Amino acid sequence: MSPLLSDSPPGVYIGYPAVIRLTVPSVSGEIMFRSVTTRVLIVPALTLFLSVFAATAQPDWEPGPEQYEVKVKINVKVPMRDGVNLSADIYRPDAPGKFPCLLLRTYWGNNIGPLKVPWGLYFARRGYGVALVDVRGRYDAEGVWEPYVDEPQDGYDTQQWLGQQEWCNGSVGTFGRSYDGFTALMSAPLGSPYLKCMVPASNQQTNFGHLYNDGVPQLGVIFMAGVFLAGHTLQPNISRFAHGEVTVNYEEVFRRLPLMTALDDLQEGSYYKDWLSHWKYDSYWKSYGVKEKYGRITVPAYLMSGWYDNLVHEAFRNFKGMRQEGGSEIARKGTKILVGPWAHGGYRMADGKTVTFGDGLDLRAVHLRWYDYWLKGIENGIDREAPIRIFVMGDDRWRDETEWPLARTEWTNFYLSSQGSANSLHGNGRLSPQPDASTAPTDSYHYNPHDPVPTLGGQISTHGELKGPRDRRPVQRRDDVLVYTSQPLERETEVTGPVELRLYAASTARDTDFTATLTDVHPDGRAIHICEGIMRASFRESLENPSLIEPGKIYGYRISLWETSTVFKAGHRIRLEVSSSNFPRYARNLNTGNRLGTSAETKIAEQTIHHGAQYPSVLVLPVIPR
Repeated sequence: MSPLLSDSPPGVYIGYPAVIRLTVPSVSGEIMFRSVTTRVLIVPALTLFLSVFAATAQPDWEPGPEQYEVKVKINVKVPMRDGVNLSADIYRPDAPGKFPCLLLRTYWGNNIGPLKVPWGLYFARRGYGVALVDVRGRYDAEGVWEPYVDEPQDGYDTQQWLGQQEWCNGSVGTFGRSYDGFTALMSAPLGSPYLKCMVPASNQQTNFGHLYNDGVPQLGVIFMAGVFLAGHTLQPNISRFAHGEVTVNYEEVFRRLPLMTALDDLQEGSYYKDWLSHWKYDSYWKSYGVKEKYGRITVPAYLMSGWYDNLVHEAFRNFKGMRQEGGSEIARKGTKILVGPWAHGGYRMADGKTVTFGDGLDLRAVHLRWYDYWLKGIENGIDREAPIRIFVMGDDRWRDETEWPLARTEWTNFYLSSQGSANSLHGNGRLSPQPDASTAPTDSYHYNPHDPVPTLGGQISTHGELKGPRDRRPVQRRDDVLVYTSQPLERETEVTGPVELRLYAASTARDTDFTATLTDVHPDGRAIHICEGIMRASFRESLENPSLIEPGKIYGYRISLWETSTVFKAGHRIRLEVSSSNFPRYARNLNTGNRLGTSAETKIAEQTIHHGAQYPSVLVLPVIPR
């Protein structure tokens, strides 16, 4: 059995260094670590993320041995150009000489979580300095935190400071996950001469792509961040909740309207209102993203994500941008991507019985191998390997590829049709390789914002109990969800690449949403979530210049269901859902066309899906020959 699927105790034990000497001056400290290890219990909250690190390493490469004792200095002040001091905990070999430095800039606290102390020690013992830095306005850092906005310049200033330290050899690499993964990438266009490579995990090219998907706000992300991440640290809000001063009924909070004032009684900052105010892709988002700036990035990135990560689509956008538009040959040819079967915030699914994890992967060792090549010049072969490593779900194995989409892809059309045998699913539709020859066939449903389709499975960063490969049958029985199903497959069918629904639809609203969800129907009836997408009608042509629709008019929509790699087994069926909401992952479209976040007015919309000869709605799957 894979280490990722083995039974786990309440906590997970990992090797941890014994403390040999500790001195703590008033503003900084120095800790000496030796390579002797003891056993320390890590709390269950960390178990989810650490489980992958126990997995087997690459069979053709092993991480180097521990060579150094470790010296740690805590709360080292890192000056920014405006006089604000960030706070760094610095781990480095207790030995003479200069070493390359790894940088993690975090808003979670630089000694909190599994990527902090264990990783600092791991790399320092193998000949790296490691700087774990609190970002502006968080924990021990000075200043006021404005999420994302200050990170490019502060990241550059931190790299400049590190590169000139007497123990650094002038080479800096970055790493991080989620917000910290974005900080690992977003300063790269500024071109610090010390920055040599990056490992950004679960991150985005722009924050608009993170908080909005084709114009639809990711409400779970916006509101959860708004509640818990206000203030200088997490402690004030968590303390208030823990002591009963504030009780959050999330079902009620997510339904509050208008959105702009929904969190006024729960949070201390107003930045979530900035996110809602900038409801289209404008200069605010462009100022601190990298989408238009790949040509100024001259160092390679090893991007990492998961098929059920809410940022996997952004990861592939970054991969494409770096490989095609990077500002140097090294950036273009050197950039890689790794995508596993996990969700955002952890490498173990909520339902481990649905997706098996194969042989596992030691991501810390993958980082080390990357840094050894780019920062130490060790010829370990990573530069000659394929730029893409993906986990193929269903086959349950890792596979390397050379391009995306795969050159051998057979783009396969599954046309929507109303024909099919009677069943308990609304619409009784069929997915067929042949177009619907009917002259004017349609399916319809009513979308009521007060009774939205509930989130169940998918690429979610919040609501852990709902994320991943969940069984969608409860949703598929709703009257406002159209279901289209293929015949049982005669042979295994691999789908690897971007999935798209080309939909023809009309609505009685001036603006509305359309959703699409791909599921794998097992012989026992389970309909397991594979991937999904959503589009706001007003954003059908442009993210920068949205336009309302004319009620009753038929429009064509190209709905991205993002990327996946999975094998539909023989005897299984492919199923597509079409609807208009996915709540609370996404904010409800109120069907009025009013400005986002400013109104509580709602309308019921009648949605009509067209799929005849004149309007051939079609699901396009990237099928890979077996």
